[in-house]
Amino acid sequence: MQRQGFDNEKYLKMQSEMIKQRIDHFGGKLYLEFGGKLFDDYHASRVLPGFQPDSKINMLRQLKDQAEIVIVINAGDIEKNKVRGDLGITYDLDVLRLIDAFRGYGFLVGSVVLTRYQDQPAATAFIKRLEALGVKVYLHYPIPGYPSDLATIFSDEGYGKNDYIETSNPLVVITAPGPGSGKMATCLSQLYHENLRGVKAGYAKFETFPIWNIPLKHPVNIAYEAATADLDDVNMIDPFHLEAYGQTTVNYNRDVEIFPVLKTMFEMIYGTSPYKSPTDMGVNMAGNCIIDDEAVRAASKEEILRRYYAALCEERQGLGTAHARTKIELLMRQAGITSNDRPVIAAALKKSEETDGAPAFAFELNDGTLITGKTSSLLGAASAALLNALKTLGGIDDSIPLMSPVVIEPIQNLKINHLGNHNPRLHTDEVLIALAICAVTNPMAKKAIDQLPKLRDCEAHSTVMLAQVDMNTMRKLGVHLTCEPKHQTKKLFHG
Repeated sequence: MQRQGFDNEKYLKMQSEMIKQRIDHFGGKLYLEFGGKLFDDYHASRVLPGFQPDSKINMLRQLKDQAEIVIVINAGDIEKNKVRGDLGITYDLDVLRLIDAFRGYGFLVGSVVLTRYQDQPAATAFIKRLEALGVKVYLHYPIPGYPSDLATIFSDEGYGKNDYIETSNPLVVITAPGPGSGKMATCLSQLYHENLRGVKAGYAKFETFPIWNIPLKHPVNIAYEAATADLDDVNMIDPFHLEAYGQTTVNYNRDVEIFPVLKTMFEMIYGTSPYKSPTDMGVNMAGNCIIDDEAVRAASKEEILRRYYAALCEERQGLGTAHARTKIELLMRQAGITSNDRPVIAAALKKSEETDGAPAFAFELNDGTLITGKTSSLLGAASAALLNALKTLGGIDDSIPLMSPVVIEPIQNLKINHLGNHNPRLHTDEVLIALAICAVTNPMAKKAIDQLPKLRDCEAHSTVMLAQVDMNTMRKLGVHLTCEPKHQTKKLFHG
C-alpha cells in the first residue's frame, strides 16, 4: 500500500482560511485566479499521496456561500479544437462539463468569458450555443502590445474595450479548461473596471505547483516541470521575494518575468502595489500539509517517469515534440532516476521477449507483486494481465476459468460480424463487462470483480501503445499506466 505523504484534512482547513483572510485583506471583494484542475486533480494526488483528487473543490465548498465561478476560455483554443489530454475532450466541451460539475456542487456559475476574441467562426458558434443554453457570455479582446504597453492596456482600446463581467459575490473564482486561457488578464481587466466604478477589489493567485515553500529541486517541483514540459515552464527562485524579505521561495518563470509589469499595473489600479513578489500573490498552503517527505519524493519520481513515457508516445504519434521529451530527460537526470527505477517496465519487456516480441503488459500491485499478461487469440495483453491481476488479488487459482466461452464467443461474433472490427480480441472494457455477466452465476468471477478497487494506484506498463478504450479503462480504474512508444502494427492508421 502506498504510504500517505499528505494530510488532506489539514489542507482543506488551512487553504480555506487563507482565502478568507485574503478576501478580508482587500475589503471584501477578491478575484482569485485558480490555476490547475479544480476537479479530478490526479497529478496532485499522484505526487502528494493522500491528496484527494477533489480536494480543491471540497475546499471551495467551505466558501460556497461567498463564491461564484467565472470560466475563461481562449477563443483561439476553440478555433483550434484544442483537446484536454487527460479527458480527451475539446476545451469548449470541457467548459460545458465544468459548468455542470460546479452546479452539481451547488456553486453559482455566473458567466463564461471568451478571451482574445476576434470573430473566429467556431468561437462565435460556441457563443450562440452557450446563450441558447442560458449561459451569460462576455468577450475580451486582444490588446496591442500586451503586456508591456501599459498606456494602451489602461485605455479604452485596452481593458476598457473588454466587457465588464457582472459579479455579485465577495469571492470570484476565475478558472479555465487549461493553461493559456487568459485567467490573469481577465482578473486584471476586472480590477480596472471595478476601479472605474469605485469598487475596491483585490487579486490573488492559487496555483498548487510549483510549491513555493519546499526546495527548488524537490521531486514534487521537478514533476511539475515534467508535467508542463510542452509549455516550457521553468521553476526558479523568486528574486523579488528574496530581495524583499531575504527568504528563498520557488515560483516559475512566467510569473517572475511578468511581475514587474503586474506590479506597475497594480500601482495604476490601486495607487500602490499590494504585493512585493510573485510569491506574495499566491495563497497555496499545500507545502504546509506534507507529512512524509520521503513518500512524496518517491511518488513524484514515479510521476516524472510516467510523464517521460507519455512524452515519448506523444512524439511518436506526432502530437508532441522532441523538445518536450529532451527536457524531461534532463529533469530525470536532476532527480537521479532512469526507467530502470520503474520495475513494471522490465517485467513487461521480459514478458514480450518470452513471447517472441508479441505485445505484453505488466502490473505492479500495491504490495510490489509483478503480474504480467500476453496476447492470445481471445484477449489482448492488457486484458490478460487485468484478469491475472484480479486472480492474484482475490487468491484465485490461475487454472480456474473466470469467463465462460458462452459469454465470450457472442461478444467476438458481434465485433467481427456486426460492428466491422477486424480484431476479435477483447479489450479491457469488454473483458470487465463479460466478467460482470459471468459473476451472476460464477462465484469466482464475482470474487474477481470485487478486487477492482485494489487496482487503484497500481503501476502498469504496456510494450505497445494501447487503444484509447484500454487507456480510458485503466484511467477509470485509477491505474498509473505507461506505454512504450511503439504501435502494435505497422499500419498508418491506428483507431
